Amino acid sequence: MTEKAQGVEPGDDSNADEAVVKAAEEALKGAAEGDEVASAKRELAERTADLQRLQAEYQNYRKRVERDRLTVREIAVSNILESLIPVLDDIGRAREHGEVTGGFKSVSDNLETVVAKLGLQQFGKEGEPFDPNLHEALMHSYSSEVTEDTCVQVLQPGYRIGERIIRPAMVAVAEPQPGTQSATGGPDGDGPSAPEADGAAEN
Repeated sequence: MTEKAQGVEPGDDSNADEAVVKAAEEALKGAAEGDEVASAKRELAERTADLQRLQAEYQNYRKRVERDRLTVREIAVSNILESLIPVLDDIGRAREHGEVTGGFKSVSDNLETVVAKLGLQQFGKEGEPFDPNLHEALMHSYSSEVTEDTCVQVLQPGYRIGERIIRPAMVAVAEPQPGTQSATGGPDGDGPSAPEADGAAEN
């Protein structure tokens, strides 16, 4: 009979094979888990980007809705104030004739206070320079007392809301009198005339 090799037990080869298989399975399992982690991280990044995009779109939507709401409110307030301008004109004419007294005075003062709080501003005063963007000239004249086109009378005040002109002021305009300044002299005509200058040159 042949003797068995010393140090070699039956079944040693199968145990080694099992160890190799187990190590390979663990390696595959680790690789699969690594792939799952990478895939999960990738999916998380995509979901985060989607959430951020949705949040930005929602914020833009809120801003647009708020802007539209303010625009609608401004238009509504502007329409109401425009419809009240003829009433304010009547109050102004009544005040010029001293007819704003008693209870009517209280009502008119309250109305003017309310429309001012809503942003309606009256403009147009005598003596201010004429501005075609703010004034509409209904009358025209010349005057030696002005040095530029000037509103000398306000026939009807103007109104605006913020920077938007609701109605220009109706005014009478005076412009400087032509020929008030001599061609050779100062504003008072104190300078020498042309013949006098020529005579001085001849002497």
